Amino acid sequence: MNHIVLDIETQNLFSDVGGKENLTKLLLSVAGVYSYSDGEFLTFTEKEIPAFESLLKKTDLIIGFNINHFDLPVLQKYLTVDLSKIPALDIMNEVINTMGHRVSLDDLVSNTLGKRKSANGLMAVEYWREGRMDELKKYCLDDVRLTRDLYEHGLKNGEIKFTARDANLPYVKTLKINWSKYSNFKTETAWTPSLF
Repeated sequence: MNHIVLDIETQNLFSDVGGKENLTKLLLSVAGVYSYSDGEFLTFTEKEIPAFESLLKKTDLIIGFNINHFDLPVLQKYLTVDLSKIPALDIMNEVINTMGHRVSLDDLVSNTLGKRKSANGLMAVEYWREGRMDELKKYCLDDVRLTRDLYEHGLKNGEIKFTARDANLPYVKTLKINWSKYSNFKTETAWTPSLF
């Protein structure tokens, strides 16, 4: 099973590149990966892109949260491999397609797994700017671990949980999902680069 869980962090913010429409101008600070075939967590910086690309060439499914509209478009400019040819399970897209709106990774993992994110993307850019690479890599891999655990929970239990609101009163709601279709990795469609 050659699939990976992916999360990236960037050196800069949308405000540094003129807004979200310039997403592909963001620069990679670190890519974090959980490799199912190796059973290990890995990080890759810009200088380590060739090793990362070698891993991607053997990958038959990329799993992540908001990867179709962030991680993959940011990464593509660094790579010769066409990421749109690798099947992708974007958990955020799965949630949007089912519910019609976005839910944060932190909300999903806190309600589903009882865990929390260790920081946020703004802190990751700050870590980069301050040269705090160990903290940056730890934060990125924490998100990879949470995404992996959420994926595995959904795959095993057929559901994930999130905070819903009724008359502004929050309550936990269960979202039924079916990720077993991703066991046939080669037939799934990946992200579409023409969207960006």
